[in-house]
Amino acid sequence: MAGTEASLLRQFPLLLPQNRAKTVYEGFISAQGRDFHLRILLPEDLQMKNARLLCSWQLKTILNGYHQIVQQRMQHSPDLMSFMMELKMILGVALKNSQEIPVLTSPPQFYSSLIEEIGTLGWDKLVYVDSCFSTIKLKAEDASGREHLLTLKLKAKYPAESPDCFVDFPVPFPVSWTPQSSLVSIHSQFLAALESLKAFWDVMDEIDEKTWVLEPEKPTRSATARRIAIGNNVSINIEVDPKHPTMLPECCFLGADHVVKPLGIKLSRNIHLWDPENSLLQNLKDVLEIDFPARATLEKSDFTMDCGICYSYQLGGVIPDQVCDNPQCGQPFHQICLYEWLRGLLTSRQSCNIMFGECPYCSKVSKLLITFQTLCLAFSNVFYKVRMKAPCEILEDKFISVQIF
Repeated sequence: MAGTEASLLRQFPLLLPQNRAKTVYEGFISAQGRDFHLRILLPEDLQMKNARLLCSWQLKTILNGYHQIVQQRMQHSPDLMSFMMELKMILGVALKNSQEIPVLTSPPQFYSSLIEEIGTLGWDKLVYVDSCFSTIKLKAEDASGREHLLTLKLKAKYPAESPDCFVDFPVPFPVSWTPQSSLVSIHSQFLAALESLKAFWDVMDEIDEKTWVLEPEKPTRSATARRIAIGNNVSINIEVDPKHPTMLPECCFLGADHVVKPLGIKLSRNIHLWDPENSLLQNLKDVLEIDFPARATLEKSDFTMDCGICYSYQLGGVIPDQVCDNPQCGQPFHQICLYEWLRGLLTSRQSCNIMFGECPYCSKVSKLLITFQTLCLAFSNVFYKVRMKAPCEILEDKFISVQIF
């Protein structure tokens, strides 16, 4: 008996008897560098088959699914030392099999409180919750029936600390939070924010449903820009103010000069016709004196042409936005492709941030407005050449001096 007790102390130094009869042991069992609290109650004859094992909630979570095995080993172990050795082996296997399952680190009250909050809010509004209750996704509908998601990252001191909130909004989502706040209060603020953005999303949805939007291809709820097809290789890029969605947006026409200049003149001439009481799309039609191509009668392919240099439509997520000014040509190009083409020609010239050179299709003079994005793409191209170990090619490249705006 003394030898067994000595072995038990040596193998499990954190498990100690709590009385002289040594019928109560309490302490910790260690596995994979972690300690788990437990308490073992033995009968007077010290037989394991009539013993009771009391586990902490962390240990109970790890051994979930192994209860029958633990009970079986308790029934057949001749003494406490043998049982503890087998329990340690079972615990090691359970930990190995649950490496991808996060271990709950918060007290039980944390989870019971959260479950009560979700119940008060309504389980129908819960989309997702992870096993640690650290990430919660809630849903809500705005007045137009659009569904929106609110992702919450709960901190260890919740609700004393405000959770981190992630939403697909075009504006910041500030949250008013006190230690007495709950999921119900934050969901109510979410609903109020949805209501304030309803008009913006109504405007953007009308554009998406009634026109051909070239970019972005799959707009998110936070996207405020739309590039709308007007005709073949002609489009308008608008930037809508989420707080004033029916006001005149920032407009930029993309296409050959002989096509976009008349549109710019109409915009300046008719700007007084803009009526905030009408929809943004209707105002654009009235001011520009055009009808946007309808999705019901035309296909997107009617407005999309591959770049005349790289022969692809999308290049790094960007579509062609430069067009040859020659009315008989009108070939579209990616900005970076045309930039690389023009700076490779000996006959090209530059004035401030505009490059002039021959169109690769019709040989007529074409121009390119150099933007910050163009330079970033060009520099990325050079760095790629460095990685490909082409020093001679790099030495031959000469960057032009440009005005960045």
